[in-house]
Amino acid sequence: MTATTTSLLILLFLLQIKHMFADFFWQTPRMLADRGRYLHMGRAQHAGLHALSSALALLVVGVSVPVLVAIVLAEWVAHYHIDWAKGHWSDRSGHTPAEGAYWRAVGVDQALHQLTYLAMVWAWVAYA
Repeated sequence: MTATTTSLLILLFLLQIKHMFADFFWQTPRMLADRGRYLHMGRAQHAGLHALSSALALLVVGVSVPVLVAIVLAEWVAHYHIDWAKGHWSDRSGHTPAEGAYWRAVGVDQALHQLTYLAMVWAWVAYA
């Protein structure tokens, strides 16, 4: 296995672990409140937590600072909007965890975050 492949797999691993913690363990009540409102400080903080955690993961694999800044800024914007879209849809639809539509929304939300990580890794490989 090449060093690049090893680094790529390490980065994907780190992004998965940070996602689990940032999305499911480290959210504060402020981050979880008013998810459907567009301008929301809690969501900005949550997306910032993801971006900061991703920056640490990217530093582990030796990403240059300019590439790192571009990637984490793009992730912040993507994560903010993915979460807002899910919150907005959830508020309007009123679905609960007892309904399939709720879980489909969770699945789409999580899939979009995973696709964001693939795009981040692609950007690292393409521009680093």
